[in-house]
Amino acid sequence: MRVLLVGSGGREHALALGLAADPSVERLIAAPGNPGIAGVAELRQVDTADPAAVSGLAVEEGVDLVVIGPEAPLVAGVADAVRATGVACFGPSAEAARLEGSKAFAKDVMTAAGVPTARAYTCTDEAGTARALDEFGAPYVVKNDGLAAGKGVVVTDDRAAALAHAAECGRVVVEEYLAGPEVSLFVVTDGEAAVPLLPAQDFKRVGDGDTGPNTGGMGAYAPLAWAPPGLVDQVMREVVYPTLAEMRHRGTPFAGLLYVGLAITTAGPRVIEFNARFGDPETQVVLALLESPLGGLLHAAATGTLAAHPPLRWRDGAAVTVVLAAANYPGPPRTGDVITGAERPGVIHAGTARRAADGALLSAGGRVLCGTATGPDLAAARDAAYALVDGVDLPGSHHRRDIADAAVRGAVTLPA
Repeated sequence: MRVLLVGSGGREHALALGLAADPSVERLIAAPGNPGIAGVAELRQVDTADPAAVSGLAVEEGVDLVVIGPEAPLVAGVADAVRATGVACFGPSAEAARLEGSKAFAKDVMTAAGVPTARAYTCTDEAGTARALDEFGAPYVVKNDGLAAGKGVVVTDDRAAALAHAAECGRVVVEEYLAGPEVSLFVVTDGEAAVPLLPAQDFKRVGDGDTGPNTGGMGAYAPLAWAPPGLVDQVMREVVYPTLAEMRHRGTPFAGLLYVGLAITTAGPRVIEFNARFGDPETQVVLALLESPLGGLLHAAATGTLAAHPPLRWRDGAAVTVVLAAANYPGPPRTGDVITGAERPGVIHAGTARRAADGALLSAGGRVLCGTATGPDLAAARDAAYALVDGVDLPGSHHRRDIADAAVRGAVTLPA
Protein backbone atom coordinates (compact mmCIF):
# COMPACT_ATOMS: atom_id res chain seq x y z
CA MET A 1 0.00 0.00 0.00
CA ARG A 2 1.26 3.46 -0.96
CA VAL A 3 0.25 6.18 1.50
CA LEU A 4 0.32 9.98 1.32
CA LEU A 5 0.33 11.67 4.74
CA VAL A 6 -0.71 15.34 4.74
CA GLY A 7 0.70 17.66 7.41
CA SER A 8 3.90 18.75 9.11
CA GLY A 9 3.49 18.68 12.90
CA GLY A 10 4.08 16.39 15.84
CA ARG A 11 0.83 14.53 15.21
CA GLU A 12 1.97 13.81 11.65
CA HIS A 13 5.40 12.62 12.81
CA ALA A 14 3.66 10.18 15.18
CA LEU A 15 1.35 9.06 12.36
CA ALA A 16 4.33 8.65 10.04
CA LEU A 17 6.12 6.42 12.54
CA GLY A 18 3.00 4.29 12.93
CA LEU A 19 2.42 4.02 9.20
CA ALA A 20 6.07 3.24 8.46
CA ALA A 21 5.95 0.39 10.99
CA ASP A 22 2.99 -1.24 9.19
CA PRO A 23 4.31 -4.05 6.93
CA SER A 24 1.52 -3.37 4.44
CA VAL A 25 2.81 0.18 3.81
CA GLU A 26 5.43 -0.24 1.11
CA ARG A 27 5.86 3.45 0.37
CA LEU A 28 5.16 6.48 2.54
CA ILE A 29 5.08 10.06 1.22
CA ALA A 30 4.54 13.07 3.46
CA ALA A 31 3.52 16.53 2.27
CA PRO A 32 5.10 18.74 3.37
CA GLY A 33 6.39 16.73 6.33
CA ASN A 34 9.22 17.89 8.59
CA PRO A 35 12.85 16.92 9.32
CA GLY A 36 11.76 14.14 11.68
CA ILE A 37 9.27 12.69 9.23
CA ALA A 38 12.01 12.74 6.58
CA GLY A 39 13.60 9.84 8.43
CA VAL A 40 10.73 7.49 7.50
CA ALA A 41 9.04 9.07 4.46
CA GLU A 42 9.68 10.82 1.16
CA LEU A 43 8.82 14.50 1.43
CA ARG A 44 6.88 16.55 -1.11
CA GLN A 45 6.01 20.24 -1.04
CA VAL A 46 2.31 21.07 -1.28
CA ASP A 47 -0.16 23.67 -0.07
CA THR A 48 -2.06 21.44 2.37
CA ALA A 49 -5.16 23.66 2.29
CA ASP A 50 -5.43 23.50 -1.52
CA PRO A 51 -7.79 20.63 -2.43
CA ALA A 52 -6.67 20.54 -6.07
CA ALA A 53 -2.97 20.49 -5.15
CA VAL A 54 -3.30 17.65 -2.63
CA SER A 55 -5.59 15.52 -4.78
CA GLY A 56 -3.31 16.13 -7.76
CA LEU A 57 -0.30 14.96 -5.77
CA ALA A 58 -2.15 11.82 -4.70
CA VAL A 59 -2.92 10.94 -8.31
CA GLU A 60 0.58 11.84 -9.50
CA GLU A 61 2.19 9.58 -6.89
CA GLY A 62 -0.30 6.76 -7.49
CA VAL A 63 -1.14 6.33 -3.81
CA ASP A 64 -3.74 3.96 -2.41
CA LEU A 65 -4.58 5.99 0.69
CA VAL A 66 -4.36 9.63 1.75
CA VAL A 67 -4.24 10.35 5.50
CA ILE A 68 -5.00 13.97 6.43
CA GLY A 69 -3.50 15.06 9.74
CA PRO A 70 -4.49 18.69 10.47
CA GLU A 71 -7.93 20.24 10.69
CA ALA A 72 -7.51 23.13 8.23
CA PRO A 73 -7.26 20.90 5.10
CA LEU A 74 -10.32 18.95 6.24
CA VAL A 75 -12.42 22.09 6.68
CA ALA A 76 -11.13 23.30 3.29
CA GLY A 77 -12.49 20.17 1.57
CA VAL A 78 -9.25 18.36 0.80
CA ALA A 79 -10.76 14.96 1.65
CA ASP A 80 -13.65 15.59 -0.76
CA ALA A 81 -11.24 16.44 -3.58
CA VAL A 82 -9.12 13.35 -2.95
CA ARG A 83 -12.14 11.04 -2.91
CA ALA A 84 -13.42 12.63 -6.12
CA THR A 85 -10.30 11.26 -7.86
CA GLY A 86 -11.12 7.73 -6.71
CA VAL A 87 -8.36 7.59 -4.09
CA ALA A 88 -9.31 6.40 -0.58
CA CYS A 89 -8.96 9.12 2.04
CA PHE A 90 -8.89 9.00 5.83
CA GLY A 91 -10.57 12.21 6.93
CA PRO A 92 -14.11 13.61 6.94
CA SER A 93 -15.73 15.71 4.25
CA ALA A 94 -15.77 19.50 4.60
CA GLU A 95 -19.42 19.35 5.71
CA ALA A 96 -18.71 16.69 8.34
CA ALA A 97 -15.56 18.50 9.49
CA ARG A 98 -17.81 21.34 10.63
CA LEU A 99 -18.00 19.36 13.88
CA GLU A 100 -14.62 20.98 14.52
CA GLY A 101 -14.82 23.95 12.18
CA SER A 102 -17.82 25.46 13.97
CA LYS A 103 -18.43 25.14 17.71
CA ALA A 104 -22.00 26.31 17.14
CA PHE A 105 -22.62 23.58 14.55
CA ALA A 106 -21.17 20.96 16.89
CA LYS A 107 -23.48 22.12 19.69
CA ASP A 108 -26.45 21.91 17.34
CA VAL A 109 -25.53 18.33 16.40
CA MET A 110 -25.05 17.37 20.05
CA THR A 111 -28.44 18.81 20.99
CA ALA A 112 -30.17 16.99 18.15
CA ALA A 113 -28.41 13.73 19.04
CA GLY A 114 -29.12 14.02 22.78
CA VAL A 115 -25.41 14.05 23.62
CA PRO A 116 -24.59 15.06 27.22
CA THR A 117 -22.73 18.37 27.07
CA ALA A 118 -22.55 21.80 28.68
CA ARG A 119 -25.36 24.31 28.25
CA ALA A 120 -24.28 27.01 25.82
CA TYR A 121 -25.25 30.09 23.85
CA THR A 122 -23.92 31.26 20.50
CA CYS A 123 -23.20 35.00 20.75
CA THR A 124 -22.34 37.61 18.14
CA ASP A 125 -22.41 40.86 20.13
CA GLU A 126 -21.27 42.18 23.50
CA ALA A 127 -24.77 42.35 24.99
CA GLY A 128 -25.52 38.72 24.20
CA THR A 129 -22.14 37.59 25.46
CA ALA A 130 -22.59 39.53 28.69
CA ARG A 131 -26.00 37.93 29.32
CA ALA A 132 -24.57 34.45 28.77
CA LEU A 133 -21.60 35.10 31.04
CA ASP A 134 -23.87 36.34 33.80
CA GLU A 135 -26.22 33.37 33.48
CA PHE A 136 -23.46 30.76 33.77
CA GLY A 137 -21.15 32.64 36.14
CA ALA A 138 -17.44 32.07 36.70
CA PRO A 139 -15.31 30.33 35.61
CA TYR A 140 -16.27 31.80 32.23
CA VAL A 141 -15.83 29.61 29.13
CA VAL A 142 -15.68 31.45 25.80
CA LYS A 143 -14.91 29.58 22.56
CA ASN A 144 -14.12 31.00 19.16
CA ASP A 145 -16.73 29.56 16.80
CA GLY A 146 -14.12 28.86 14.10
CA LEU A 147 -10.76 27.12 13.88
CA ALA A 148 -8.13 28.55 16.22
CA ALA A 149 -5.29 25.98 16.23
CA GLY A 150 -6.17 24.75 19.71
CA LYS A 151 -5.97 28.21 21.28
CA GLY A 152 -9.45 29.62 20.67
CA VAL A 153 -10.82 28.83 24.13
CA VAL A 154 -10.55 31.10 27.15
CA VAL A 155 -11.43 29.77 30.61
CA THR A 156 -11.15 32.57 33.16
CA ASP A 157 -12.59 34.08 36.33
CA ASP A 158 -12.00 37.53 34.80
CA ARG A 159 -15.26 38.70 33.21
CA ALA A 160 -13.50 41.53 31.36
CA ALA A 161 -11.01 39.07 29.85
CA ALA A 162 -13.90 36.83 28.73
CA LEU A 163 -15.65 39.77 27.08
CA ALA A 164 -12.42 40.87 25.41
CA HIS A 165 -11.83 37.40 23.94
CA ALA A 166 -15.39 37.36 22.61
CA ALA A 167 -14.94 40.76 21.01
CA GLU A 168 -11.70 39.63 19.38
CA CYS A 169 -13.32 36.51 17.94
CA GLY A 170 -16.59 38.07 16.79
CA ARG A 171 -18.78 34.94 16.92
CA VAL A 172 -18.37 32.79 20.02
CA VAL A 173 -19.97 30.00 21.98
CA VAL A 174 -20.31 30.76 25.70
CA GLU A 175 -20.70 27.65 27.84
CA GLU A 176 -21.21 26.68 31.42
CA TYR A 177 -18.00 25.41 33.00
CA LEU A 178 -17.67 21.64 33.34
CA ALA A 179 -15.75 20.68 36.49
CA GLY A 180 -13.80 17.43 36.53
CA PRO A 181 -10.74 15.74 35.01
CA GLU A 182 -10.58 15.80 31.22
CA VAL A 183 -10.26 12.84 28.87
CA SER A 184 -9.46 12.67 25.15
CA LEU A 185 -11.01 9.73 23.31
CA PHE A 186 -10.13 9.06 19.66
CA VAL A 187 -12.65 7.07 17.63
CA VAL A 188 -11.84 5.68 14.18
CA THR A 189 -15.02 5.43 12.11
CA ASP A 190 -16.18 4.81 8.55
CA GLY A 191 -19.45 6.60 9.27
CA GLU A 192 -21.26 3.59 10.70
CA ALA A 193 -18.81 1.23 12.40
CA ALA A 194 -16.67 2.87 15.08
CA VAL A 195 -13.57 1.68 16.95
CA PRO A 196 -12.36 3.54 20.07
CA LEU A 197 -8.66 3.92 20.79
CA LEU A 198 -7.15 4.20 24.27
CA PRO A 199 -8.32 7.23 26.27
CA ALA A 200 -5.59 9.76 27.03
CA GLN A 201 -5.22 12.97 28.99
CA ASP A 202 -3.47 16.07 27.73
CA PHE A 203 -2.32 19.27 29.44
CA LYS A 204 -3.53 22.47 27.82
CA ARG A 205 -2.14 25.17 30.12
CA VAL A 206 1.40 26.38 29.55
CA GLY A 207 2.56 26.21 33.17
CA ASP A 208 2.97 23.63 35.92
CA GLY A 209 -0.13 23.11 38.01
CA ASP A 210 -2.32 24.05 35.03
CA THR A 211 -1.40 27.73 35.23
CA GLY A 212 -1.10 30.32 32.47
CA PRO A 213 -2.85 30.56 29.11
CA ASN A 214 -4.13 27.70 26.97
CA THR A 215 -1.80 26.18 24.38
CA GLY A 216 -2.13 23.55 21.70
CA GLY A 217 -1.08 21.02 24.36
CA MET A 218 2.07 20.67 26.49
CA GLY A 219 2.07 16.94 27.11
CA ALA A 220 -0.08 13.83 27.43
CA TYR A 221 -0.20 10.31 28.83
CA ALA A 222 -2.07 7.03 28.43
CA PRO A 223 -3.65 4.83 29.65
CA LEU A 224 -5.82 6.36 32.38
CA ALA A 225 -5.84 4.04 35.38
CA TRP A 226 -8.17 6.41 37.22
CA ALA A 227 -10.88 6.48 34.54
CA PRO A 228 -14.30 5.20 35.66
CA PRO A 229 -14.98 1.56 34.74
CA GLY A 230 -16.96 1.29 31.55
CA LEU A 231 -16.16 4.88 30.50
CA VAL A 232 -15.37 4.05 26.88
CA ASP A 233 -18.46 1.88 26.43
CA GLN A 234 -20.62 4.62 27.96
CA VAL A 235 -19.16 7.31 25.69
CA MET A 236 -19.59 5.13 22.61
CA ARG A 237 -23.21 4.46 23.56
CA GLU A 238 -24.22 7.97 24.69
CA VAL A 239 -22.02 10.15 22.47
CA VAL A 240 -20.36 8.51 19.49
CA TYR A 241 -23.11 6.37 17.99
CA PRO A 242 -25.83 9.03 18.42
CA THR A 243 -23.54 11.64 16.84
CA LEU A 244 -22.70 9.41 13.87
CA ALA A 245 -26.40 8.64 13.43
CA GLU A 246 -27.28 12.35 13.48
CA MET A 247 -24.59 13.10 10.89
CA ARG A 248 -25.96 10.36 8.63
CA HIS A 249 -29.46 11.75 9.15
CA ARG A 250 -28.22 15.15 7.94
CA GLY A 251 -26.79 13.56 4.81
CA THR A 252 -23.21 14.32 5.85
CA PRO A 253 -21.85 11.08 7.36
CA PHE A 254 -18.68 11.50 9.40
CA ALA A 255 -15.87 9.13 8.36
CA GLY A 256 -12.37 9.52 9.74
CA LEU A 257 -11.21 10.32 13.27
CA LEU A 258 -13.79 11.68 15.69
CA TYR A 259 -12.01 13.24 18.66
CA VAL A 260 -14.24 13.40 21.72
CA GLY A 261 -13.03 15.80 24.41
CA LEU A 262 -14.70 14.97 27.72
CA ALA A 263 -14.97 16.23 31.28
CA ILE A 264 -15.75 13.61 33.92
CA THR A 265 -18.27 15.52 36.05
CA THR A 266 -20.45 14.65 39.05
CA ALA A 267 -23.20 13.86 36.53
CA GLY A 268 -20.92 11.60 34.45
CA PRO A 269 -18.98 12.22 31.24
CA ARG A 270 -19.90 15.41 29.37
CA VAL A 271 -18.60 16.45 25.94
CA ILE A 272 -16.44 19.57 25.95
CA GLU A 273 -15.76 19.53 22.22
CA PHE A 274 -15.50 17.46 19.07
CA ASN A 275 -12.52 17.57 16.75
CA ALA A 276 -12.35 16.04 13.27
CA ARG A 277 -8.80 14.65 13.47
CA PHE A 278 -6.22 13.10 15.78
CA GLY A 279 -5.32 15.37 18.69
CA ASP A 280 -1.81 16.64 19.29
CA PRO A 281 -0.03 15.64 21.54
CA GLU A 282 -2.33 12.76 22.55
CA THR A 283 -1.65 11.00 19.23
CA GLN A 284 1.97 10.55 20.26
CA VAL A 285 1.08 8.44 23.33
CA VAL A 286 -1.92 6.58 21.93
CA LEU A 287 -0.08 5.40 18.81
CA ALA A 288 3.00 4.51 20.85
CA LEU A 289 0.84 1.87 22.56
CA LEU A 290 -1.05 0.64 19.48
CA GLU A 291 0.20 -2.77 18.39
CA SER A 292 -2.24 -3.29 15.52
CA PRO A 293 -0.96 -2.06 12.13
CA LEU A 294 -2.00 1.58 11.71
CA GLY A 295 -2.19 1.65 7.91
CA GLY A 296 -4.64 -1.23 7.77
CA LEU A 297 -6.88 0.37 10.39
CA LEU A 298 -7.04 3.75 8.63
CA HIS A 299 -7.53 2.11 5.22
CA ALA A 300 -10.48 0.11 6.59
CA ALA A 301 -12.11 3.31 7.83
CA ALA A 302 -11.44 5.06 4.52
CA THR A 303 -12.98 2.24 2.47
CA GLY A 304 -16.06 1.48 4.59
CA THR A 305 -14.80 -1.91 5.76
CA LEU A 306 -14.12 -1.09 9.43
CA ALA A 307 -16.72 -3.57 10.71
CA ALA A 308 -14.57 -6.41 9.35
CA HIS A 309 -11.34 -5.14 10.92
CA PRO A 310 -9.87 -7.38 13.64
CA PRO A 311 -10.08 -6.18 17.26
CA LEU A 312 -7.27 -3.77 18.14
CA ARG A 313 -4.23 -5.01 20.03
CA TRP A 314 -2.47 -2.82 22.58
CA ARG A 315 0.98 -2.98 24.14
CA ASP A 316 1.31 -3.37 27.89
CA GLY A 317 2.58 -0.48 29.96
CA ALA A 318 2.15 3.27 29.54
CA ALA A 319 3.29 6.17 27.37
CA VAL A 320 4.08 9.80 28.15
CA THR A 321 4.94 12.73 25.90
CA VAL A 322 6.39 16.07 27.02
CA VAL A 323 6.36 19.08 24.68
CA LEU A 324 9.36 21.37 24.36
CA ALA A 325 8.15 24.84 23.38
CA ALA A 326 9.97 27.82 21.91
CA ALA A 327 10.66 31.03 23.79
CA ASN A 328 7.53 33.17 24.24
CA TYR A 329 5.07 30.37 23.33
CA PRO A 330 2.03 30.45 23.40
CA GLY A 331 2.64 34.01 22.25
CA PRO A 332 4.40 34.59 18.92
CA PRO A 333 7.28 32.09 19.21
CA ARG A 334 10.93 32.85 18.66
CA THR A 335 12.13 30.77 15.73
CA GLY A 336 15.44 30.08 14.00
CA ASP A 337 17.32 28.80 17.07
CA VAL A 338 19.68 25.87 16.52
CA ILE A 339 18.58 22.61 18.16
CA THR A 340 21.03 19.93 19.28
CA GLY A 341 20.42 16.52 20.84
CA ALA A 342 17.21 15.83 18.95
CA GLU A 343 18.45 12.97 16.78
CA ARG A 344 17.22 10.17 19.03
CA PRO A 345 14.35 7.68 18.88
CA GLY A 346 11.38 9.05 20.76
CA VAL A 347 12.02 12.69 19.88
CA ILE A 348 9.02 13.75 17.81
CA HIS A 349 9.40 16.81 15.56
CA ALA A 350 6.57 19.35 15.59
CA GLY A 351 7.97 22.75 14.59
CA THR A 352 11.42 22.19 13.09
CA ALA A 353 13.23 22.97 9.84
CA ARG A 354 16.62 22.37 8.25
CA ARG A 355 18.92 25.31 7.48
CA ALA A 356 19.74 25.16 3.78
CA ALA A 357 23.35 26.28 4.22
CA ASP A 358 24.55 23.53 6.54
CA GLY A 359 21.59 21.27 7.39
CA ALA A 360 21.42 22.44 10.99
CA LEU A 361 18.13 21.71 12.78
CA LEU A 362 16.25 24.90 13.62
CA SER A 363 13.16 25.79 15.62
CA ALA A 364 10.32 26.76 13.29
CA GLY A 365 7.18 26.91 15.44
CA GLY A 366 5.75 27.25 18.92
CA ARG A 367 5.69 23.61 19.94
CA VAL A 368 9.05 22.51 18.60
CA LEU A 369 9.66 18.93 19.74
CA CYS A 370 8.29 16.40 22.17
CA GLY A 371 9.90 13.53 24.01
CA THR A 372 7.69 10.45 23.76
CA ALA A 373 8.50 7.31 25.72
CA THR A 374 6.89 4.08 26.85
CA GLY A 375 7.57 2.09 29.97
CA PRO A 376 6.25 -0.82 32.03
CA ASP A 377 4.31 1.68 34.13
CA LEU A 378 3.42 5.36 34.04
CA ALA A 379 6.27 6.46 36.31
CA ALA A 380 8.88 4.74 34.12
CA ALA A 381 7.38 6.19 30.95
CA ARG A 382 7.31 9.68 32.47
CA ASP A 383 10.94 9.47 33.58
CA ALA A 384 12.02 8.25 30.14
CA ALA A 385 10.10 11.06 28.40
CA TYR A 386 11.75 13.70 30.58
CA ALA A 387 15.15 12.15 29.94
CA LEU A 388 14.55 12.65 26.21
CA VAL A 389 13.49 16.28 26.64
CA ASP A 390 16.32 17.06 29.03
CA GLY A 391 18.79 15.78 26.43
CA VAL A 392 17.69 18.39 23.88
CA ASP A 393 19.28 21.83 23.81
CA LEU A 394 17.06 24.62 22.44
CA PRO A 395 17.95 28.13 23.64
CA GLY A 396 15.10 29.85 25.47
CA SER A 397 12.82 26.81 25.38
CA HIS A 398 10.47 25.77 28.16
CA HIS A 399 8.38 22.76 29.11
CA ARG A 400 6.15 21.62 31.93
CA ARG A 401 7.71 19.51 34.67
CA ASP A 402 4.50 17.95 35.96
CA ILE A 403 3.14 15.92 33.02
CA ALA A 404 1.39 12.80 34.40
CA ASP A 405 2.58 13.53 37.96
CA ALA A 406 -0.87 13.47 39.54
CA ALA A 407 -1.68 10.19 37.82
CA VAL A 408 1.63 8.66 38.94
CA ARG A 409 0.84 9.70 42.55
CA GLY A 410 -2.72 8.39 42.27
CA ALA A 411 -3.94 11.91 42.94
CA VAL A 412 -6.39 12.34 40.04
CA THR A 413 -9.72 12.60 41.82
CA LEU A 414 -13.13 12.01 40.28
CA PRO A 415 -15.94 14.28 41.44
CA ALA A 416 -18.16 12.61 44.02
